[in-house]
Amino acid sequence: MLRLAFIHGAGCTPAAFGSSFVARFAGARAFALPGRLGDSRRLDSVASFADAVTSSVAEAFGDEDVVLCGHSMGGAVAMEIALRTSALGSPGGVGSVRGVVAIGSGSRLRVAPVIFERLAADFPSASRELATMFFASPSVERVDAAVADMAEVRQEQTIRDFRACDAFDAGARLQELSVPLLAVTGDRDAMTPPKYALSLADRVPSGTARIIDGAGHFAMIERPDDVASAIAAFAAALPPRS
Repeated sequence: MLRLAFIHGAGCTPAAFGSSFVARFAGARAFALPGRLGDSRRLDSVASFADAVTSSVAEAFGDEDVVLCGHSMGGAVAMEIALRTSALGSPGGVGSVRGVVAIGSGSRLRVAPVIFERLAADFPSASRELATMFFASPSVERVDAAVADMAEVRQEQTIRDFRACDAFDAGARLQELSVPLLAVTGDRDAMTPPKYALSLADRVPSGTARIIDGAGHFAMIERPDDVASAIAAFAAALPPRS
């Protein structure tokens, strides 16, 4: 059975995928990165997050085939794991990584210095400012949920998460990615605009992009049917395990 492993982004928990999105996929699981939900590890790099997720996915799924589905920084983590798998020529401890879905992500995730300044100076206000940018249609309900998620992660780890994003740069390694990649981005994503997804699709040997109309950075919240359909079609089209 092909399993889907969902990895959330910076300043978030698995709640970022919403209450029912992951449940659309039989046997799927959303994994929490360290530094939140009772985990006291203080990690601050995509590489260290990839180590942790590799262990968690291996424990959950054993040697079953896996599609890594990451949102924002989670997409970077998914790419990092898949790149290690390609480089090692082995399953990398998570069975067979068959593909990567990067939602609102990119090969480089630079963060403006002002975001760090605002998060350090006034975390509650900065969280709400960021949450408003997450959506094409920033309803009170959506913004409040995102703010609550950042409050759960807390200031220190949210800043560490964004520093991990800022330091990430996989551009020089994308040609090494030997599994198919689907880059999904909302057409109104203010954090990682469509050019990020199109660049990934162009630079990964088996890369494709899907731009979701009427969606922002959290496309799986604003257009869950469209994002779920894109992921399901991608997973169904993956070549058989060799």
